[in-house]
Amino acid sequence: MTTASLPARTASRGSGTGAELGRRPSGLPGQRRSTNLVIYFVALILIGLTLAPVAYIILGGFRTNSEITVDPSGFPSSWQWSNYTDVLGSGTFWTQVGNSTIAAVATTLFVVALGLMAAYALSRYAFRGRGAIYALFTAGLMFPMTVAITPLYILVRSIGLTNTLGGVIVPQIAFALPITIIILVPFLAAIPSELQEAAAIDGLGRLGFFFRMVVRLAIPGVITVGILAFVASWNSYMLPLFILNSESAYTLPLGTQAFASRYAVDTSKVLAFTSLSMIPALIFFSLFERRIVGGLTGAVKG
Repeated sequence: MTTASLPARTASRGSGTGAELGRRPSGLPGQRRSTNLVIYFVALILIGLTLAPVAYIILGGFRTNSEITVDPSGFPSSWQWSNYTDVLGSGTFWTQVGNSTIAAVATTLFVVALGLMAAYALSRYAFRGRGAIYALFTAGLMFPMTVAITPLYILVRSIGLTNTLGGVIVPQIAFALPITIIILVPFLAAIPSELQEAAAIDGLGRLGFFFRMVVRLAIPGVITVGILAFVASWNSYMLPLFILNSESAYTLPLGTQAFASRYAVDTSKVLAFTSLSMIPALIFFSLFERRIVGGLTGAVKG
């Protein structure tokens, strides 16, 4: 074997190695496809596990009590619309819908307004104690309502707000502000300072810049925190349970529990009441689902 043939063989080996390296990525699309299929399959399973209880409750409202007793997981043999019409025809249900709506809307408006102003100050201005204030709001996420419910009830009672919607709205605002500020601060901090300087040159003050520019630029984050506050208030159960004593002041979660206790033997009607109670929140959440994801994504990027 001559020395001249060695470079040729070495070159052929090198070219072969390069060809092998060039052929390896060709298997990646198939691997990615199989990985995506596994991810989609797992996601479908999780979605099915999540929606199965909701579908069971809604379909159970169209069945009779005997059907539920004989076959709890079956479909309605004859659709009993009377279960839903009886609930919709009761004045108690609509009173509780009104109470939940008032509490949720008031909570959402105050949470958005107060959270936006606090986040604006924490994100745009440097002052002594800013880090401590932000850390205080962050620490608020570590204290669930179950821990503070007893002193909270004593405080609400001392200011005379028991058995009123105000006694529910004010604590809900306090507990919703930490997550609201944490989401909004990155949004407002991402606004270029040059924009504020240009507005100042045009004669726009701090308040004018806030109302004319900041509020508009923070709309995705505002929608996100507003939806989260609304849904949390609509589904709140423990706080109204401690604060509200009169059935006329009940919100829908409390009304569902009271209805289930009163009509414990009428399972189908209880399921119908439960379905109607959760449908508004489901519709509201599903309509603005993309807004929530977009708002949270913007907060993370900011």
